[in-house]
Amino acid sequence: MDTFTQFANQSQGRDRIFRATQYACAFVKYLLRNKSARKELLKKLQTLESNMSSGRKLFRLGNTVSSVQAARRTMQLSDPVLRLCLTVANLNRALYFICDNVLWARTVGLVRDLDKERWSFNASRLYFLSLVMSLTRDAYVIAQIMVQKARDRQYQQKVHQHLNEQQDVACVIIPELDAFLFLLYESLKTHPQVVLDTLKNVCDLFIPMDRLGIYQTNAGVVGFCGLVSSLLGILSLLKPGLRIKP
Repeated sequence: MDTFTQFANQSQGRDRIFRATQYACAFVKYLLRNKSARKELLKKLQTLESNMSSGRKLFRLGNTVSSVQAARRTMQLSDPVLRLCLTVANLNRALYFICDNVLWARTVGLVRDLDKERWSFNASRLYFLSLVMSLTRDAYVIAQIMVQKARDRQYQQKVHQHLNEQQDVACVIIPELDAFLFLLYESLKTHPQVVLDTLKNVCDLFIPMDRLGIYQTNAGVVGFCGLVSSLLGILSLLKPGLRIKP
């Protein structure tokens, strides 16, 4: 209970709860879209989803500064690939939050004569670029872990034993593929934080891709992916050991 209280007291924690609720409403709405007897429930879900979205925009008003500060920190990283990926990701996230703040000001009437569709499209594009760079970092980290694992003598003995024991068709025809998948599994088994971050970013990626028309799905897929990534984000906040670093 103390852990949840500390989590709920964080603005990021409240945002994740609101986000999970928002996408859960979107997902349930899609599942009930053809249920004529559920019209009243669908209206309530639509209202709740809208309120959660508005609340999240309010929580994110200070996130631009946080993202710029994060970019300044990642510029000091010694690894050039991590430095590039994380700095570009944080800068794109900062620009995304600026667009998001402007859209919030337009919603509450503080700004008028604003092309809402254009700003929304630009926000989605910046969000997409941020996620692409984050996934590039994840792929780089996974590759590093696999290289280190492949050099380990105990692993080399283990993989030879595995290939000798496996006699199915896939192992006989494509032994390199089986060895690669075994290496990937053994590498990530001891790095759950990398798996968690990669899954979260992959799920998040479907949201801007749908809005930008890169890979259009439907509201159900977007809602489900948003819900899963929100739950993974909540898990990483509740258990700091599952948060990828840097």
